[in-house]
Amino acid sequence: MNYAIIAAGEGSRLAQEGVTLPKPLVKLNGTEMIHRLIDIFQKNDASSISIIVNEEMVQVQEYLAKLKLDIPFNVVVKSTPSSMHSFFELRDFLGDGKFCLTTVDTIFKEEEFSNYIQAFINDSESDGMMAVTDFIDDEKPLYVDVDDVMTITGFLDQSENCRYISGGIYGLTPKAIDTLEACLQSGQSRMRNFQRQLVADKLQLKAHPFAKIVDVDHAEDIKKAEQFLIN
Repeated sequence: MNYAIIAAGEGSRLAQEGVTLPKPLVKLNGTEMIHRLIDIFQKNDASSISIIVNEEMVQVQEYLAKLKLDIPFNVVVKSTPSSMHSFFELRDFLGDGKFCLTTVDTIFKEEEFSNYIQAFINDSESDGMMAVTDFIDDEKPLYVDVDDVMTITGFLDQSENCRYISGGIYGLTPKAIDTLEACLQSGQSRMRNFQRQLVADKLQLKAHPFAKIVDVDHAEDIKKAEQFLIN
């Protein structure tokens, strides 16, 4: 499994709230968020790990330069206007099989993630498997519409009927790269629009429920994430 981490955001809200470290290096229970993901990926059949950071994150660049892994470890340094553009910059590392992409501040329980990855590895019919959760604590959630067998039928900005929202963990196959490139060529710039286009392109996507997934967007989220991980 190829893994990718988008860590190219500015983390401006954390900085405004007094957090001095760049977001990828913020520690949860003593471990940097970016290192936590790397460790989890290595425990879950990682054949490569690729990361994008922005040009201003010199401290993160130096941190990653010191890491030595036993698998291919690719670091792209480039400032991008959106997560979808960051994904695009990582695409050359992801096109030879199934891959899993997430952002650096997506926090989940390791056991649930391992179950998700194994389900994705064992799924021989779908073009992708997206993490979803019915825990909604997001400022702008993306609702995920599913049918009776958890096939994704749509991604919605607003919904009164959808049980799940996107968890920000994307398990995909190389077919998704074609959709990604077409989205960029047409001027789209948001991950949620890319996900909608996957459905429009008739890719078969499954939803995999997690009990809870949280994001670290604000200073107060750090303690919440730490408590979530130890409970």
